[in-house]
Amino acid sequence: MPETIEEYIASFPPDVRTVLEEARRAIRAAVPGAGETISYGIASFTVGGRHLVYLAGWKRHISVYPVPEGDDALEAAIAPYRAAKGTLKFPLNKPVPYDLIERVAARLLAQREEAAP
Repeated sequence: MPETIEEYIASFPPDVRTVLEEARRAIRAAVPGAGETISYGIASFTVGGRHLVYLAGWKRHISVYPVPEGDDALEAAIAPYRAAKGTLKFPLNKPVPYDLIERVAARLLAQREEAAP
């Protein structure tokens, strides 16, 4: 099992690796200073030592977890990628909307901050 996000991403074929690297950049742009770790065997980005967003690579898609609550515009944007209640699935045979992944990560961070006491 990989111990770092670098090892996790390196375990994929080059085409998937490229997509995961770009998704990682999008998440880090939205969550500057996020920690990185492996949790449940996949990439996890943390804030304050708590998991915020997960990124997973698969043979035909990448996934981002969890799905934040958003306004109507965000809900409409993520609707085509919603695979389950808490999962967004981005097929590798179509352009990956990295800007949307960045928006999702930013919204998850905002939700965390709104919930903080």
